[in-house]
Amino acid sequence: MDRLNWLTENLYYLAIPYFLVAMAYEVWVLRSAKAAHFKGYDWRDSATSISLGIFNLVMRAAFAALTIWVSFAVYEHRLFELSPLVWWTWPILWLAEDFTFYWYHRASHRVRFMWADHVNHHSSQHYNLSTALRQPVIEMAWAWVLWLPLVLIGFHPVAVALAAGLNLLWQFWIHTESVRHIGVFERFMNTPSHHRAHHGSNPEYIDKNYGGWLIVWDKLFGTFAPETVPVRYGLVKNIDSFNPFKVITHEWAHMLAHAWNARGLGSKLRWVFGPPEYNGTEAPDTETASLFTSAGNK
Repeated sequence: MDRLNWLTENLYYLAIPYFLVAMAYEVWVLRSAKAAHFKGYDWRDSATSISLGIFNLVMRAAFAALTIWVSFAVYEHRLFELSPLVWWTWPILWLAEDFTFYWYHRASHRVRFMWADHVNHHSSQHYNLSTALRQPVIEMAWAWVLWLPLVLIGFHPVAVALAAGLNLLWQFWIHTESVRHIGVFERFMNTPSHHRAHHGSNPEYIDKNYGGWLIVWDKLFGTFAPETVPVRYGLVKNIDSFNPFKVITHEWAHMLAHAWNARGLGSKLRWVFGPPEYNGTEAPDTETASLFTSAGNK
């Protein structure tokens, strides 16, 4: 268990060489003649993405003690005993954690305050491995709470953290244009093709393909869209800035300003907890909804 705990605590740092080598290889591939039509890298954009990745790690470290304390406190009241030392615990946890990620990711697109942070990840108009590092920052203070039900069920907190970390590492490599399709795996796994569609601002791709490891949840719950037409990356209306602080704060500022000026408690709450396209009326007006959401605002 000590080794498992050490691996979990250092997983993201141990993965840094993997990130760097993979990005270097992708640059080489995308510069080849066969990949000349791909958008590739813009180093200003990639620098912004890497900066947000660093901020994400800082926030994880800042809230690590609280996360660990609460997780183990919940584990003391677990409903079942699902020991990480028993092999069959891991495939069950793999499915359960991926199911949790699907609903977290879906909520991150459909609940305004969650989208205000998740929008960072979709703000790049490029799609490459550096885009995968453009992670939410502020949500690191609270998003881990959504995984506590797994701990309450009986999965060890360290095992849950490791499963969540491995899920994110899987999603790193699917942020690429250099891998087009991978055959039969497209049917049940989340692949570069499926995730490219997820990052599209094309109407047919908006709010689709939320899966982590698996794409089956999207197929079961009606949020799947295959990659058909060329993907237009970024937001419906892009912010056109490489300033990391603007990327992090632009949608928070927009949301909070409208919530502050809204009339009535109900409208204020809907600006924060409603869908991103909410614009202060019961019927969303797609012309005047948030300038920065990817939820069909224009």
